[in-house]
Amino acid sequence: MGEQDKEGLTKLELQIMQVIWRRGTSNVGEVQEGLEQQLAYTTVQTMLNILHRKGKLKRKLQGRAYEYSATVTEAKALSHALRDVVDRMFGGSSEELVMSLIKNKQIDAKKIAELSRRLEEAEESGGER
Repeated sequence: MGEQDKEGLTKLELQIMQVIWRRGTSNVGEVQEGLEQQLAYTTVQTMLNILHRKGKLKRKLQGRAYEYSATVTEAKALSHALRDVVDRMFGGSSEELVMSLIKNKQIDAKKIAELSRRLEEAEESGGER
């Protein structure tokens, strides 16, 4: 894995990536338009350049403007972010994450049973967890 894979995404970077994942290849104006919050064109441009430097986006000059596209999938970014949270907040233990959800009443016995059933089905069908 390259160094860029180790760099997480800030909240704003994630919002911009979500626009790119949803819309596909986009220029600065299209990303700006796709964001829920109002940001200056130059702010969006700066953030796209940061994401490009981090290796999360690639860009191609189209006329006088760059078009940006994702180099990392949404699933890979989610996996990386989750692994980071588990490592930093729960000492690398997925079990501690689940126990924290239970203790804080963010997941109940009914949901755990449903997740267990889905896990068993995935294992039986040879799918990923």
